[in-house]
Amino acid sequence: MDIHRCRFVPYPASSINALAFSHSPASKDNPNTSPNLRLSIGRANGNIEIWNPQKGNWFQECILRGGKERSIEGLAWTHDLEGTDQDGNTVPGRLRLFSVGYSTAITEWDLALGKPVRHSGGNYGEIWCMAAQPRWQARHKPAGKSITLGEEVVSNQILAVGCADGTIVLHSTADGDLRFLKTLVRSSGKKSRVLCLAFLGRGKVVAGYADSTIRIFSIRNGRQLSSMSLGAGQPDGPSEILVWSVKCTPDGTIISGDSTGEVRFWDGQNFTLLQRIKSHKEDILDLAVSADGSIIFSAGMDRRTTMYRRIADPTDKKGNRWAEMSHQRHHSHDVKTMAVYESNDLSIVASGGVDAAPMIIPLKKYGKENVRSLPMFPNDPPVQSAPSKRLLMSWWNRNVFIWRVEGMLGGGPENGEARNPNQSRKLVGKILLKGEENISSASLGPRGDLLAISTMSEVNIFHLRAHKSAALSGLKVSKTQSPSVLTSHGARLVRFSPDSKWLLVIRGDNSIHLHRVINSSDPVGKPHVSHHTTQISRVTRDCPSPKPVHGTHGDYEKNITRAAWSSDSRILVVSDLSGNLDSWVLEGYEDLTQDADVVMSTELSHTVSDEEDDETPNELSHPTIILGQHWIPNPQAKSLPRLPSCALVMSFRPTESLSPEVLTNGHTMVHPTRHNPHPHSHDLPHGEDRLFVLTSLHKVYEYRVLAGRLSHWSRRNPPSVLPQEFRNVRDRAMDCVWDVGGGRERVWLYGTSWLWMFDLAKDMSATEQAASRAQPLSEGVLVNTEKLSKKRKRKMLPQETRDLIKDTTGAGSMIPDEELHSGIGNRLRKTTGVEQKQSLWISIEQKPSRTTAEDAEDDESEGENMSALVSSRRTVRDQTHSSRPANGEGANDGELLTNGDADLPGRAGQDLSYWYTWKYRPILGIVPFATSMSHGGDGHESRVGIEVGIVERPLWDVDLPPRYHGDQEWEK
Repeated sequence: MDIHRCRFVPYPASSINALAFSHSPASKDNPNTSPNLRLSIGRANGNIEIWNPQKGNWFQECILRGGKERSIEGLAWTHDLEGTDQDGNTVPGRLRLFSVGYSTAITEWDLALGKPVRHSGGNYGEIWCMAAQPRWQARHKPAGKSITLGEEVVSNQILAVGCADGTIVLHSTADGDLRFLKTLVRSSGKKSRVLCLAFLGRGKVVAGYADSTIRIFSIRNGRQLSSMSLGAGQPDGPSEILVWSVKCTPDGTIISGDSTGEVRFWDGQNFTLLQRIKSHKEDILDLAVSADGSIIFSAGMDRRTTMYRRIADPTDKKGNRWAEMSHQRHHSHDVKTMAVYESNDLSIVASGGVDAAPMIIPLKKYGKENVRSLPMFPNDPPVQSAPSKRLLMSWWNRNVFIWRVEGMLGGGPENGEARNPNQSRKLVGKILLKGEENISSASLGPRGDLLAISTMSEVNIFHLRAHKSAALSGLKVSKTQSPSVLTSHGARLVRFSPDSKWLLVIRGDNSIHLHRVINSSDPVGKPHVSHHTTQISRVTRDCPSPKPVHGTHGDYEKNITRAAWSSDSRILVVSDLSGNLDSWVLEGYEDLTQDADVVMSTELSHTVSDEEDDETPNELSHPTIILGQHWIPNPQAKSLPRLPSCALVMSFRPTESLSPEVLTNGHTMVHPTRHNPHPHSHDLPHGEDRLFVLTSLHKVYEYRVLAGRLSHWSRRNPPSVLPQEFRNVRDRAMDCVWDVGGGRERVWLYGTSWLWMFDLAKDMSATEQAASRAQPLSEGVLVNTEKLSKKRKRKMLPQETRDLIKDTTGAGSMIPDEELHSGIGNRLRKTTGVEQKQSLWISIEQKPSRTTAEDAEDDESEGENMSALVSSRRTVRDQTHSSRPANGEGANDGELLTNGDADLPGRAGQDLSYWYTWKYRPILGIVPFATSMSHGGDGHESRVGIEVGIVERPLWDVDLPPRYHGDQEWEK
């Protein structure tokens, strides 16, 4: 495989300004993690990312697109109260997401539609901060006491926002709406900014100001209960202290972090200062408090993340004080925000800042588990290529860049000298989209002549062609005349078919539309999109109702996230967040003698014309046969099972060459007659239909879509026999590229930090699996992908390997005892006799209790690893290769050469079914350019593999603002 390392592709890092979990920490009555738990990440470019923790297998579900100058500065979730339906059944309350950012409006987002659903503004200053009132929870009446009303009134949550003019405004979320409730505090003459807000219980608001003051207000009558002064600023600094963050513990303690780098603890009843700790050299920008209030984290401009614990103190009347326990630098720049979630299996702190990479820090097991870094890139790669024209496209925000990349063979100097890297590519096109909305999706036609760009409000089609003048090597970009039925609606996903004849458009409401692309017979003419669109319907399914305590996201799980075309463009498959697959096939053969704007009648699908409103149900009876072809649901669609989790990678196996389908009479179409002037065939496609799917749990399946079943390879290789190294990978997969030339059947999967090859022509052998489990587990390579460790670790037993991966709290893997930097370790030696051989190592850590379902799942996974059923499906060829040597780390055995061939291990007699490397990071995307060719001894060219471009975007190449440098801090 020939590789271009493309580090010239710009992708600006957008800082993280806000973090929020959709649920409060789990309570004792409901200690389990909610399956609807999500983490929202607000960035400076206006985008909001939705992440699913998925029991530690973090993956990005979707991105809510923002726009120009719409920075997200605050996020908050609310959980509506449960209701009842007509049958008296309890209906879960809806989970709702709100955002603010440098304006006077609060925005509520609809996750199912992917765009704002309502705004609420008023006559007050710019909003700087926002806080949601704690959700009402029924509490039992203590013995001998009565609970009064007031703070215990049953109601939906209230949103409080702090403004630049000192005003605090309350908004109501009752009845599924967002309405102004009242102004809690009006701006004074000084108009000091409200920098942070927090609720003390349900009836009090704690506000941190820019005038060295913390004020407490009652939301019942708006009266100021108290004011706590932080005093004067430092002698060599500003006269006033900025209170950047305030938080409240369950026992009523108020904690503040300010611009002097101090954490202060205040009594929530008497409003007096209890303790102050100077732990940072610069401003503390945010605080995080555990559910029980025993652990606190602080972070700020000095990049430090500091952890504090409550300790016993006999001199204190309450018997405890706070102490700084540890500090580390997990980020490379300012840390601006943090969020906490705890349950019986998750205990984490999420942090983010200017370096754009979210960090997941263990809470209760801080110092015993590795800190995990989540990718800062979108899970759906924002890069594509047109191999026939050697074009590479990348997009971000409202910008699209197009490069032409020269080939490796025949494109270099004739004298054999090394080619200048700057001459191997050329920027041939730039597009700045009009308007303020960010791009939601883009697709470059395989022929390199069409480009589709969509936002959530419109779709634009551009025509790309070379300049007539030989002196101009760039592309001439012009906007095509497209029907309003296409351009007037936004889209969350657009994709051209491999033959460039169809454009798939998935709108914000998840309706699926197919547009026929008509190529012009004139060489200088422009292709155009037909005025008719075919709308295809998905299979109606009933979603399981969540428990009332978990809340609901509505139809969010029905959002389509992935789409795949077959190589002949006659099979289309889409998947959603719930794991459901829907498929359609193109019936008949193309008849170019027909008019593309004339369609015939059918009852299986619907069309919408440009002149008509597609919102009315009467339009569903219009004809849909275009050029003799017709989209129908796959007859075996209902046989495709639901995936256990969301699909991250979905791709059909490609074919080396495509030829038109020919009927028995030698024609590719049926003949018209007097009674049927526009006939069409009802023949179904019978080409390559094997669909490769990788889920968010890194389970691999391959389906025969037209047969509605698993392929033979997938039946012989269930997810349980995948290499242990692959199952231990933390970063989720992004996409794949195929290498099927010369009889090969290789699929190359990649994530932000790894590249993995599976040879689908081979099966995973028992010897290979057993040896792979005995491979050394290297921190930073197999478990913790934040840093690339070159130090060889000791070999671990399989059970030790499993212990480092399992029973974690949602961050990284467990740190081995010999690598702990503090403490006395997790084990002690118990000696019962005189000799040392009689000693026994005992773990002092209490493992979390595992449920029966989890134990059964582990037993099933182990049992089906090499079950009799799987063994019976193995071929004789696989049995003859069962003695093949085990795989080591790919980077040690066969390096992927820069601008050269990837020499896979196993060419000297070995026969390996997989290979991997950690050499390339961070990967923004991998795109194919062409099938590589090499000159044989007879002068003819022979296929040796594919030619791809690996787009890398290391953080040191990203332009970031200056950061703080303190004493004894050096660049690494």
